[in-house]
Amino acid sequence: MGQEIVKPVKISQPVNSDKVYIAPKDKLVLAKLNRWKDLKFGLFMHWGIYSQWGVVESWALDPEDIDLTKRTGPYASDWYNYKKAYENLQTTFNPIHFNPEKWADAAKAAGMKYMVFTTKHHDGFCMFDTKQTDYKITSSKTPFSVNPRANVTKEIFNAFRKEDFMVGAYFSKPDWHSEYFWWPYFPPKDRNANYDPKKYPDRWQKFCNFTFNQIEELMTGYGPIDILWIDGGWVKASRQNQAIDITPTIDKVRKEQPGLIVVERGTPENENYLTPEQNIPDHYIADPWETCLTMGKSWSYIPNESYKTSRELIQTLVDIVAKNGNLLLNIGPGPDGDWHQEAYQRLDEIAKWMKVNGESIFNTKPIPPYRQDKWAFSLNAKTQYISYLPGQMEKELLEHVTIPISSLPKTSFVTLLGVKHPLKWRKSGKSILVTIPEKVRRETSGEPVWVFKII
Repeated sequence: MGQEIVKPVKISQPVNSDKVYIAPKDKLVLAKLNRWKDLKFGLFMHWGIYSQWGVVESWALDPEDIDLTKRTGPYASDWYNYKKAYENLQTTFNPIHFNPEKWADAAKAAGMKYMVFTTKHHDGFCMFDTKQTDYKITSSKTPFSVNPRANVTKEIFNAFRKEDFMVGAYFSKPDWHSEYFWWPYFPPKDRNANYDPKKYPDRWQKFCNFTFNQIEELMTGYGPIDILWIDGGWVKASRQNQAIDITPTIDKVRKEQPGLIVVERGTPENENYLTPEQNIPDHYIADPWETCLTMGKSWSYIPNESYKTSRELIQTLVDIVAKNGNLLLNIGPGPDGDWHQEAYQRLDEIAKWMKVNGESIFNTKPIPPYRQDKWAFSLNAKTQYISYLPGQMEKELLEHVTIPISSLPKTSFVTLLGVKHPLKWRKSGKSILVTIPEKVRRETSGEPVWVFKII
């Protein structure tokens, strides 16, 4: 992240791993996808037993020697004991302060309109009441199972639906707890299956069936679902023969969930929108896309999280919307079932900006030149919104602001969102020059983004 505004990472269009986007043909999916594009701002939540250790979600179980998989704590020196201790976290997971309505209220106030929750990450621990394994939050081995809200996935979905959110289920294809993915007969070497699926096809088929069954459970027992967000794109035929064809299951569950948006990362025919992770394209992209980004440094809960400022988050959202994308912002709940207080503070600060400027975000379309220097451009019907993303030291608007618009009818009204009266303006070459009264400059000082409205 840049000091003043988010510095976009250059990504060649398109932005998914297989360098291709295949638009869905299902009319209901296309219709829902268009609705999703208008929402602009969503909440991602990574939550599981790993929150008790405050470690990066699942990845310390991966035996690869990379920064992401570094282990810490008393079991760090022995992978086998680490895995045993990690899986034993099931027996102590008891998030007694779990209150999804509190999350939904805070997210809604901040302008978020859809959410995606991690029903199962790569570690295989299920945050829903699956019948395929006992490694789940509703198991009698898990203390929270006696709580009437133990099936947290169902509770979260219900709470957010009541606030009119689109609801999404994150699901991991790899499952490092399943004996059909990491067979105990062999030690795992990396994130992939630890045996050759072509050599042991029956075992691999059991894993495929296990996966299909869990997806069906989520898509048939948890009410209306809008998004199925399938992670673990490396589990595919081109990687160690790990062929797993989820398409028939998707076709099947779409009978229960008409118009279901599917994001199977790494599988273009099932990737209904693109998902650049922790970075932002440096240009407008016509295909539907979403940047998934952490509010802090980590996807999962860590005790001493360092959150991005609300200024940075708001500027990030404006930047993404101007390039035709959505922002899915992640907050990791803690082991007690609540967020850090700072996360609520950030959402509250975003809410204050949204209350005044939200109309420039929602239901808008990006218009050329999309992003130019510190300017971002969007349109709703005949109303233009031109946002100025100031540098960190810019506390007030100048007395005369030059907006890069080459043509504007003389009858147009120019206002600043949050200010009732129109502003004086005149043409100046290929731009317009807007006069900002001193009182307006004082009243709007310190804003993370100033938005000019032109009718």
